[in-house]
Amino acid sequence: MVNHQTIGDHAAHLSPEDLAALRDSLHEQRAFRQEQLRQIAAAPRTEELRRRSAAQAAVHVRLAASARMVLADVEAALERIAEGRYGSCHLCRRPVGRDRLMIVPQARYCARCQQVREAGR
Repeated sequence: MVNHQTIGDHAAHLSPEDLAALRDSLHEQRAFRQEQLRQIAAAPRTEELRRRSAAQAAVHVRLAASARMVLADVEAALERIAEGRYGSCHLCRRPVGRDRLMIVPQARYCARCQQVREAGR
């Protein structure tokens, strides 16, 4: 169960409707990624896999890794919602912008901190 009072402390910029929409979006993303991983796991692994080019096999491996990474981010965002920590930047602790969350509901960082992280790579 979601503790709305705690969420209000961390994500006052999100209305209950926003939070419900974000939660629904995260659940949809989780279902999509889980299905994507099931399909990847069910892909032929025998003679057909050997016939694939090395590049196709590498794409297959990267796609699975990406799906697992996004799924982990989505699960973490759902956990933050459940614990009342959703919507706060992991670095500066300021609110993550509503528009950013509506586009990337699993975002851990505000736009400013995300830019700093990406510049450091």
